[in-house]
Amino acid sequence: MVSRKNKQRVLILSSRGITYRHRHLLNDLASLLPHGRKDAKLDTKCTCKIYIPWKNFHFTGNCLKGSRPILSFDASFDKEPHLRVLKELFLHIFGVPKGARKSKPFIDHVMGFTLADGKIWIRNYQISETEPSKLKSAEEETAAKSKSKSSGGKETECSLVEIGPRFVLTPIVIQEGSFGGPIIYENKEFVSPNQVRSEIRKKKAGRYNARAEQGIERLAKRGELGLRTNGGRQLPKDALDNAELFA
Repeated sequence: MVSRKNKQRVLILSSRGITYRHRHLLNDLASLLPHGRKDAKLDTKCTCKIYIPWKNFHFTGNCLKGSRPILSFDASFDKEPHLRVLKELFLHIFGVPKGARKSKPFIDHVMGFTLADGKIWIRNYQISETEPSKLKSAEEETAAKSKSKSSGGKETECSLVEIGPRFVLTPIVIQEGSFGGPIIYENKEFVSPNQVRSEIRKKKAGRYNARAEQGIERLAKRGELGLRTNGGRQLPKDALDNAELFA
């Protein structure tokens, strides 16, 4: 029986005006998705789309390109309807299907999805297998030998080493279609960065206007007191002034 190749694809897009750091991170993400495809425009033929701006970090460790990950989700993803939708979306995007193109038939890394502060924290870990430490007591060595004999293999210790990329996602809206359609979820607490920058500009403009008004009031007071040569209240002429005597 001939196995059919899985044709599921994930389209990877980026927003306009990204920097070289964003491009490097998108390339790292694409290397984790053997069933992904990078493009500069939206393609309706792809089954899943991922559209992310991010930040990059550097970690030690590595995982083989094309390997399939274990996806670990926080229990909070099963509590809210929109979180269940996001969980299903992540399963389709990061869960490399069996038999996908360029995928390898083994698992060597774990991707963790955690919900905290209304954001989704995503981490990538390498499954590191090492031999147990040689500094063990006689009882531990005997137990290890008996365990290895019963299991029929060599005893190893497994640990997780973060290898990146790591990123944080803020859910804004969930639409029924791909980048369109009715909104089925909206984050009411989300504040757009453009709005934040606009508020900062307004505050700066308000401080400038306040200083300008204070300057105008100060000049007006000086003019009323006769401390300005031009403008302000005119003082009465003195009959003994030299300008009047020798006019």
